[in-house]
Amino acid sequence: MEKVSLKKVAAMMKNLDFCMMVTKDGRNTLHSRPMSNNGKVEYDGDSWFFSYRDSNKVKQIENNPMISLIFQTDDMTFVDCYGMATITENRKMLEEKWVKGLEMWFPDGIETEGICLIKVSAHRIQFWGKNGDGEYRAE
Repeated sequence: MEKVSLKKVAAMMKNLDFCMMVTKDGRNTLHSRPMSNNGKVEYDGDSWFFSYRDSNKVKQIENNPMISLIFQTDDMTFVDCYGMATITENRKMLEEKWVKGLEMWFPDGIETEGICLIKVSAHRIQFWGKNGDGEYRAE
């Protein structure tokens, strides 16, 4: 598998929005769900997701922070980001990451009771597609 730079991965992911976030529960059972990282962001190795503090995914992350994010591009390239997730309720970060349209899930914006951010820092990113396969590993 070809080793690639984060810059190359970022170019592939530039317009991606939705992914499947995969977590493990306390019984080591995998759980996946669609999540939006708000698209059209400059990928720097970190992905950010709004959630509710009392959600199962947040509980699972607190129990086991190693997760996977699986994306698919329009040209059938598949991207899997393996990383470490952390939870924050930092108001400055909530304000910085907020985008219009999120009020569909969080009606009071960043003032929504129980709102938090999930940050996923990728350690390894693999991709497969018609233009080849590759891998990025964080230093």
